[in-house]
Amino acid sequence: MASLKTFSLVYVGVALIVWGTEKMASAATFNDTPLFNDVASYTTTISANNNLADIYFPNPKDLKTGKYSFPIALLLQGALVDKSYYSNYASIVARYGFIVVVPNSERLVPQFGKVLAPQTSQINAVLTQLLAENSNFTSPLRGIVNTQKLALLGHSLGGAAGLSAIANLCVPIVCEGSFSRPKELVAGAFFGANLRDENDEFIPINNSGIPIALLQGTVDSRALPSRAQATYDNIKDAPKALISILGANHFGITNTNNPLGAVPDPNNPTIEQNVAVETIARWSGLFLRASVLNDKGAVDYIYSTGDALDPKVTVISQTKPIPEASLTLGLMLLGASSVVLGMKKKTQ
Repeated sequence: MASLKTFSLVYVGVALIVWGTEKMASAATFNDTPLFNDVASYTTTISANNNLADIYFPNPKDLKTGKYSFPIALLLQGALVDKSYYSNYASIVARYGFIVVVPNSERLVPQFGKVLAPQTSQINAVLTQLLAENSNFTSPLRGIVNTQKLALLGHSLGGAAGLSAIANLCVPIVCEGSFSRPKELVAGAFFGANLRDENDEFIPINNSGIPIALLQGTVDSRALPSRAQATYDNIKDAPKALISILGANHFGITNTNNPLGAVPDPNNPTIEQNVAVETIARWSGLFLRASVLNDKGAVDYIYSTGDALDPKVTVISQTKPIPEASLTLGLMLLGASSVVLGMKKKTQ
């Protein structure tokens, strides 16, 4: 007859097997493809700064009769890269359930003149614009905007602007005057980006628990992988992830490599452009679902299963401590085991 101690060990073992089986089953059943098939888009003017912006949003057949509320995802462009070059990426991210806003930030930059250059002031400008669009009877976004949740996307200098915004900093070149992080800002995913000061020193990112993903091409010669790693290390709080896209260069996120007007990356990508865009957009969309919408399947994909499932990426990440519910269950099981062992000792 098995001893009570043997029984207790089997009990714990079975519990661990069940947890592992559930995790494997979750990985096997989770679908990493977008939630929506169709996307609509239009171009508008951001009233606060008079910048043109392209807006992409899910367009299911029941958009106006269903109860949809899509968070905002503001894409901060790379320097000198026109908004139109992000249309493929933005369309895919929108299909994961977000309203993706892609403005052209045209402004005067010392020594360069009037150029396309992102800045943190766009964040509050877009929030104000989308609040107005949500209540405007003539807007395609009427009644479908979740104005309480804003995520940032960014490329290159736009990623630096986004990182500084999450850190609640006003960093020269991407910020003029002052900046205060809005309470609606809840996540950020940035490609080919790092955060350094004018002395080339990496800036600490006190993100106050706001989740950050850095997506990085492994053959990027404009924003070096080592700088992405240093920036990742400087992010104070989890959750955070560094997602490396194998064979992508600095323009893996744009419709074409080295888009017209941008400073080119001399390194040629070894991954097809459309594959790179899809990969970066999929991981961005799932990261936003995990961070903004608390999608458990997306959380598992980003921090646990996706690395093994996608041969085009490698991932390092850090998550929050074990959720309280899981910790409680574990303590209950350990407590039950202790009771059984205690009973065994009393009968000896």
